[in-house]
Amino acid sequence: MKPHDQGQVHETALLEDGVRLGEGTRVWDNVHLRRNARIGRSCIIGEKTYVAYDVKIGDYCKLNACVYVCAEVTIEDFVMIAAHTVFTNDVFPRSGNVALTGLETSDVTGETLHTNVRRGTTIGANATIGPGVELGAFSMIGMASVVTKDVPAHALMIGNPARQIGWVCTCGHRILRALDPSKPESGGEETCKHCSRVLRVAAGRASVVRDPHAQP
Repeated sequence: MKPHDQGQVHETALLEDGVRLGEGTRVWDNVHLRRNARIGRSCIIGEKTYVAYDVKIGDYCKLNACVYVCAEVTIEDFVMIAAHTVFTNDVFPRSGNVALTGLETSDVTGETLHTNVRRGTTIGANATIGPGVELGAFSMIGMASVVTKDVPAHALMIGNPARQIGWVCTCGHRILRALDPSKPESGGEETCKHCSRVLRVAAGRASVVRDPHAQP
């Protein structure tokens, strides 16, 4: 590993002009960070991961091996992205341009959609994230899921296309197990047995109502 800004970079990684790393961030072998990508502090960017130009990644994020982050993706703090996750940003992808006189541009255009990965989200291995969606804070996407629409905060999603089967706590443990998994919009309040946070579900939304770990 060698120093870069305030982070550490493996000698085989490729960092283009304008890339910025936060303090304590580690970039592992054969990673490719495109121009002007911004990585926050204390992150891990796993081997063979690709991060497109101008992408912004927050603090305390973990991207495992072979993650593909395309342009127009924003990743907030404390996000976990497991190996071989793929992001997409184009609803109408073609190789050729409209006139079929050459290649279509790979730059961002008016048809490129923006994806937001909110604070604390976890994305399981081999998941695919469709263009233009928002993954709500502390949501959890099951491995190999295909996300095609917005995901509520704290929602637990699985399948292709991904469907909601329940809710998870801030710590990642499942809550409200007694509820009918086919009706995630049903309500209730429960204390997480792992971290003692109290979550309330109402009108298809989940939120933390008591947090013993909150800073004073």
